[in-house]
Amino acid sequence: MMGIIFAGFALAACTFEETTSATVPKTEKAAPVVSKEGQPCLDCHKTAAPGAVKDWQDSKHAAKGVDCNSCHGASGKDRPDVKDHNGFKIVVLVTPKDCQTCHARAASEFMASQHADGAKFIGSLDNMLGEIIGGGPAANVGCKQCHGSTVMAKAGELDPTTWPNTGIGRLNPDGSKGSCTACHSRHIFSVAQARQPEICGKCHLGPDHPQMEVWQESKHGARYYEATQAGQKLNIDLPAGQWMPGRDYSAGPTCASCHMSATPSQPVTHDIGARISWTLRPAVSTKLPEWEKKRASMSDVCVQCHSPNFGKNFYAQFDALVNLYNTKYATPAKTIMDKLTAAGKLTDQPFDAKIKWTYYELWHHEGRRARHGASMAGPDYAWWHGIYDVSKVFYTEFVPEARALDRKIVDDVINPMNEHDWFTKGLSKEQVSQILDFYKSRYGQ
Repeated sequence: MMGIIFAGFALAACTFEETTSATVPKTEKAAPVVSKEGQPCLDCHKTAAPGAVKDWQDSKHAAKGVDCNSCHGASGKDRPDVKDHNGFKIVVLVTPKDCQTCHARAASEFMASQHADGAKFIGSLDNMLGEIIGGGPAANVGCKQCHGSTVMAKAGELDPTTWPNTGIGRLNPDGSKGSCTACHSRHIFSVAQARQPEICGKCHLGPDHPQMEVWQESKHGARYYEATQAGQKLNIDLPAGQWMPGRDYSAGPTCASCHMSATPSQPVTHDIGARISWTLRPAVSTKLPEWEKKRASMSDVCVQCHSPNFGKNFYAQFDALVNLYNTKYATPAKTIMDKLTAAGKLTDQPFDAKIKWTYYELWHHEGRRARHGASMAGPDYAWWHGIYDVSKVFYTEFVPEARALDRKIVDDVINPMNEHDWFTKGLSKEQVSQILDFYKSRYGQ
């Protein structure tokens, strides 16, 4: 009986995908609506910046009469970036406060999110690496293009060391924070574009936060690329609130599917952390405030395509990996570093000893990769790029470097832990024999 039920479900899912993942039919595009104040801008910029004009003409803004003057007009604005431009008062930088005029809820949610606070990394170890150890110009074109920074302006001119900048947590001349164009690039401001994983991949990739790579290796990413390479658009250009996993598409959820998009029981959100239950960024992970509520919101997305038990068991595996990382590696390593500092074996200066670099990468690179791999069903990142690298660095670099400073401090922390018996006491003869026998039977050597 169960076989019949599941066979019927598979047939229904197959039929559903064929009908709902298809390309959205083309509709006749409405002609742009232009105000008398906006027309001179278009007349000039058709030649001066034709790409920007073409993007705007293809946007939903154009059909609704939201033109150049609507966003860049500076009438009534008292900002340091107001400038004279061919007889007009304009602002080059359009901020969330400007967008809020029409998109009140989205802007409010965004400005309350972790994204909008991206520039708070200034003052962190990460920023010290960029600004001081690397150098200001490297931070300007690197760190700050994702995190954002303070955009400086004087007499209408934007400081070239701070602009261009579409960092997600950019601090703007009008006092607002954030950048809508980080996800909805100007001047087309497409909802479909913001739903595509590549837009998130501008920042969420690399050795310390490889969400893009993790998603690509996951079943979610594989199914997305399978569908798009077959010419399917997954209904990705449906209006906001009308693009739901399981209903409007089933092949290949993207970042936005899980973290932002609507379901039958919850609306779209621009608070990117509203469905995240763990913080995977610090040396030791912790559950976030109201994590049960956040997890329930994410689980509601999962059940649009998976069974409730599937989602529950996924979270059990994810939690177990984070707890393993915390208990076996992160907490002991942090304890050892704190004790070495308290004993005067290390200074309070960052990065002035090799072990400080080792420790930083242990949690900031290897540890984050493991946790993100588990959080997004990327097995290679959870293990080979994750816990394997954590283990290798912990046992072959961190512990020897720490023991060279004070062996007693290190051994007092790790020797009582059963998790480290293989290292502190050695494998048993039976364990060694089992490993050797396996390789002899499989490879003959």
